[in-house]
Amino acid sequence: MASPTLSRALYNLTRLDHSKPQARRTSDSRRSFGTGARRSEIRCEAVGVASENRQQLVTTVKNGNDSLEICRVLNGMWQTSGGWGRIDRDNAVDAMLKYADAGLSTFDMADHYGPAEDLYGLFINRVRRERPPELLEKVKGLTKWVPSPVKMTSSYVKKNIDISRKRMDVASLDMLQFHWWDYSNDGYLDALKHLTDLKEEGKIKTVALTNFDTDRLQIILENGIPIVSNQVQHSLVDMRPQQRMAELCQLTGVKLITYGTVMGGLLSEKFLDTNLSIPFAGPPLNTPSLQKYKRMVDAWGGWSLFQALLKTLNQVALKHGVSIPTVAVKYILDQPTVAGSMVGVRLGLSEHIKDNQAIFSLTLDEEDVKRIQEVISKGKDLMRVIGDCGDEYRRA
Repeated sequence: MASPTLSRALYNLTRLDHSKPQARRTSDSRRSFGTGARRSEIRCEAVGVASENRQQLVTTVKNGNDSLEICRVLNGMWQTSGGWGRIDRDNAVDAMLKYADAGLSTFDMADHYGPAEDLYGLFINRVRRERPPELLEKVKGLTKWVPSPVKMTSSYVKKNIDISRKRMDVASLDMLQFHWWDYSNDGYLDALKHLTDLKEEGKIKTVALTNFDTDRLQIILENGIPIVSNQVQHSLVDMRPQQRMAELCQLTGVKLITYGTVMGGLLSEKFLDTNLSIPFAGPPLNTPSLQKYKRMVDAWGGWSLFQALLKTLNQVALKHGVSIPTVAVKYILDQPTVAGSMVGVRLGLSEHIKDNQAIFSLTLDEEDVKRIQEVISKGKDLMRVIGDCGDEYRRA
């Protein structure tokens, strides 16, 4: 159970007045993952990033004795699941190696992202064979388990986690991020307790959540589950995580990992000065992520206001000699409790390594922040429109 101090802090939070509507591995290669003092000395060093900015590349998510060091810009692999173009296996693994060699060595995937976990397994084996042990130490693979809300027995949980371990070809998952569809079914607590048992057995290094709201995160922590992070949608358009969720995270030390931060590419020069209301006048919304985040734009304030945001971001980007996505990600990384932000990778089809590296050299000054805040403050509060973090997946 939670400590008395944590319980008091959580109780005080609930009293705040908020508006709310939410190939087998060898023994040598296993040792190379390491823990303890050796792991704590590792730093992710990106080629092309000035030495004074390398400390900004990494952070540690932790809860009690559980901790994991990750790069603050994560490579999101949702794009391997179909809808973004055909993925060639060999080209995809080559691209993963290129990202890792550049210091962008944390990969985020899920059991239902098509071949993502299998690609990671191929990739990590090539790292073992073709790269020095130092890079193997830096590479992290974060995956998600998104089960149907059935009865969560120990054997059922173990079976599913073993599938991910086999696909990713690792003895222990660096991080297992858990999602649950139906809060009316409290089986999520059973699942998380079984996941914690698997962590104690060494099959998982850290237990985390994805798309949980503040109230459920509080319940989970009160039940003594050592959650290190919650992965949530967070962008300049969707600032919901900086309300109740960030307050709870600041009280408990849980960190946020964000996705949708560049809104599938909407937050880019490609969509600046475009009018999507005219058929064929602008770039096509031809991927699942573009379509998803266009709906968020509509809920937030519409395309005209979004154009005002893009123009402001472009002015800031030109001032610093970077791109619009670089500014958008840096702004979110600077928010309280955010450990890392996801940038999707279309492996073997396109890459954004230089833009991602530039994030760590960028410092937004007071004028930049004020200009951005002036625009985003004109949008609707999505907490009132949609609900808390993750509620978009649970609305009737």
